[in-house]
Amino acid sequence: MEHDHSASDIEKEAVTVARPQGDVTRVEAPVTLKAYMMCVFAAFGGIFFGYDSGYISGVMGMKYFIETINGPGATFLPSKEKSLITSILSAGTFFGALMGGDLADWVGRRPTIIFGCLVFIVGVVLQTASQSLGLIVAGRLVAGFGVGFVSAIIILYMSEIAPRKVRGAMVSGYQFCICLGLLLASCVDYGTQNRTDSGSYRIPIGLQMAWALILATGIFFLPESPRFFVKKGKLDKAAGVLSRLRDQPLDSDYVRDELAEIVANHEFEMTVVPYGNYFQQWANCFRGSIWQGGSYLRRTILGTSMQMMQQWTGINFIFYFGTTFFQQLGTIDNPFLMSLVTTLVNVCSTPISFYTMEKLGRRTLLIWGALGMLICEFIVAIVGTCRPDDTMAIKAMLAFICIYIFFFATTWGPASWVVIGEVFPLPIRAKGVALSTASNWLWNCIIAVITPYMVDEDKGNLGPKVFYIWGGLCTCCFIYAYLLVPETKGLTLEQVDQMLSESTPRTSTKWKPHTTYAAEMGMTEKTVAGHAENRSDSE
Repeated sequence: MEHDHSASDIEKEAVTVARPQGDVTRVEAPVTLKAYMMCVFAAFGGIFFGYDSGYISGVMGMKYFIETINGPGATFLPSKEKSLITSILSAGTFFGALMGGDLADWVGRRPTIIFGCLVFIVGVVLQTASQSLGLIVAGRLVAGFGVGFVSAIIILYMSEIAPRKVRGAMVSGYQFCICLGLLLASCVDYGTQNRTDSGSYRIPIGLQMAWALILATGIFFLPESPRFFVKKGKLDKAAGVLSRLRDQPLDSDYVRDELAEIVANHEFEMTVVPYGNYFQQWANCFRGSIWQGGSYLRRTILGTSMQMMQQWTGINFIFYFGTTFFQQLGTIDNPFLMSLVTTLVNVCSTPISFYTMEKLGRRTLLIWGALGMLICEFIVAIVGTCRPDDTMAIKAMLAFICIYIFFFATTWGPASWVVIGEVFPLPIRAKGVALSTASNWLWNCIIAVITPYMVDEDKGNLGPKVFYIWGGLCTCCFIYAYLLVPETKGLTLEQVDQMLSESTPRTSTKWKPHTTYAAEMGMTEKTVAGHAENRSDSE
């Protein structure tokens, strides 16, 4: 059960000093190498998310796997089987992400991530042991629950521990690890494609356990989110974690200032929307007016629609069905190698966002990224439609597919994850990020289900014409980013709350922090000196 501490309760637990908490430049300590390393390791969660998404494309094109599923002599998987195998993972992740929001608020961010890794390993064991369609589908469903836990909560965790000046870059590291996972999957698929035994698909599947074990072990040694402890009313633990995260002494002014601002923001939000019971906590995500930028409903719509739009870019068409799509073109000698090239472009491009995310901002990247993608997709569609049998035209089409992946990897890939980690207030942050991630997986599932029916030769047979659809949807992404996405770079999570309430998406780039929650609520700087002394005595 949540602890609903009032401001007076907190004052009883903390020591008040005279200096006012109104300096907006002193709400966070300088960035240290230690903070970087913690966030970098947390981003490792993207490895098995990306790997799990990527290996299936190559496996479904392997001769031995096809014959294992459909019997000797089979040369391809029917559309319904490709659709089921691919989409069932997303179905599991949808429910896993929603459940992860509850667990993260109940037991903490770290335990939820570790539990997700364990569930994922169970799913991988089932898939590795499979010799039929039924068991591999069941295994991917179970693994999906684990990926759902991790994909939702790792973003929440990183956003809450990362320093504001590098938060965008650090969360972008999560997307980079997803790309690394996709690349590793393509490499392993490429290396095992010609094996004539079950190792051809069991090696790519079984290798996933290593990524989950590494993440679970490492996260065990990292600290819990300080904002989780504030939410639970455990200010002594929150101060201790902040001290460790910022590499500052417990009685440092930086630790006191940041903790005071987190507490004041939480108290302010609690005066607006109390926790209530379990169902009321979920209902809080939908409170307020859609026309008010700072309302909980508006933020939930922003987060869920952001992840929907990321899927509408069509990127997972390449990573889920790239190998089989390149096979259908009939002019590519080695479709497995081409899939490897696309994932390599993805990996090499993503680090650019580490710099541009903080230099240019989230909103700018999303607008220009959508424009670049829609141009490339329409060019691919036009070239593939007008010159389907021209080898040079196909090469040009593949080049523009790679440029399209470059635009995604440097903009919508990382930025959509960064934004959802920043726009939710503490009382609904875990559930808001969970809903947003679930939206990603819901649309991921929808696209995985319908795409084989659109492009397979015995169904829609759209071939390259499918890029007209992705180009049209990317046009929607461009309009969406311009009208609805605010700029959040350089702000603490508490300052993002203020900005959303005081500006519109199109004026957000000019907004500057002008006060703190602690100053507005009349809370002078709170310290946890008393808690620290008590803890030291007990130790």
